[in-house]
Amino acid sequence: MAAPAPTRRRILGRLPLPERRFVADALRTETVGGVLLLLAAIAALVWANTPLHESYQTVRDFHIGPAALGLDLSIQHWAADGLLAVFFFVAGIELKRELVAGELRDPKAAALPVVAALCGMAVPALVYTLVNVAGDGSLAGWAVPTATDIAFALAVLAVIGTSLPSALRAFLLTLAVVDDLFAILIIAVFFTGDLNFLALGGAFAGLALFWLLLRLGVKGWYVYVPLALVVWGLMYNSGVHATIAGVAMGLMLRCTRREDEEHSPGEHIEHLVRPLSAGLAVPLFALFSAGVAVSGEALGDVFTQPVTLGVVLGLVVGKTIGVFGGTWLTARFTRAELNEDLSWPDVLAVASLAGIGFTVSLLIGELAFEGDAALTEEVKAAVLAGSLIAALLAGVLLKLRVRKYAALCADEERDEDEDGIPDIYEEGDPDYHLRMAAIHERKAAEHRAKAEAARDRADV
Repeated sequence: MAAPAPTRRRILGRLPLPERRFVADALRTETVGGVLLLLAAIAALVWANTPLHESYQTVRDFHIGPAALGLDLSIQHWAADGLLAVFFFVAGIELKRELVAGELRDPKAAALPVVAALCGMAVPALVYTLVNVAGDGSLAGWAVPTATDIAFALAVLAVIGTSLPSALRAFLLTLAVVDDLFAILIIAVFFTGDLNFLALGGAFAGLALFWLLLRLGVKGWYVYVPLALVVWGLMYNSGVHATIAGVAMGLMLRCTRREDEEHSPGEHIEHLVRPLSAGLAVPLFALFSAGVAVSGEALGDVFTQPVTLGVVLGLVVGKTIGVFGGTWLTARFTRAELNEDLSWPDVLAVASLAGIGFTVSLLIGELAFEGDAALTEEVKAAVLAGSLIAALLAGVLLKLRVRKYAALCADEERDEDEDGIPDIYEEGDPDYHLRMAAIHERKAAEHRAKAEAARDRADV
């Protein structure tokens, strides 16, 4: 007797209700932060391209901080190394949660976002490299187009009013978390300067103390915030990029709930810190990093010089092909099927959203071309141009399916029995069908009563 055929696993299917609620809450904050990020980037461009441009440079280059501690930094430097540490701290918590309670805890489910993110970083780097080898350009910026900015991507969704189904939103969020992880590794491995082993040892000792205090159950922000600042300062002086300290501390937090807990410590702290990251840290970084001089000649150079053209094509073409190709390959070789409510053009639209590589791309651009101010500004302009083109392309692709998305979201939100749980999650519950039958009977009776009242008024 022949063995039954194995059940084909579905990808991008409907999320479990608790995961759907977590994703909705997380994306709501990121969307607001993304709009602020967009406004900050526009403000930086306006400030840097008006008669006030000299004041922009003065503020951005103003130094402040204790020189004796090696922290006499410019405002722009504080934003990139200091404020972004908060952003990467939240990214570390997100990654930890995904590993222990989210999409990445199951190796089979994790394969899709991991492969998609890896391909979404490898292909842009390859595109950049090919363009610069052919054009005799610099290979130093190969990592610039590899990063995805989830906040900016969600800001695009908010602006164009597209209601992505929760499965696609969760895929985009998980993809960005994995993308952040590999971006962190790239920064740590390829953009670390001469190491100060004494400072590095002090940073590791501080991290060990941070971990020990967490395990002992010590509570109080007045303990952890000063310790985090010391670890950050030591990490900065060690030659390793200071944002790595934020990631390391985020990964140490416990993100699993105990029986007596409504939220894990990691979820609680993320809930407190995420608004600070999305609403203040990242927009301020954008304000002091996105202010590049834009002119017809400068824009022309973006599309003619190998370095900047490689960044644009890496973001627009490389990211889209990489994420889409990685998703298709995962489905092809794991014998998985795409959720029946979606189609491959939907995956293509999300893949094009991944080409919006703003925050981390700007950071890597500053690190890759440190010491060459002119080329750094040109690369920033290329990141802005590539992200804008990717946003416009994604907007067009998403608008083509907006009616389908609206219908899917309406199905996910429908709660006719008003019990706080969407009906689509209760369809297998016999009690649900009894409740719905009673509701329909009540509505029918109300409709009959209204019809009879209307006839009585007509007779009178």
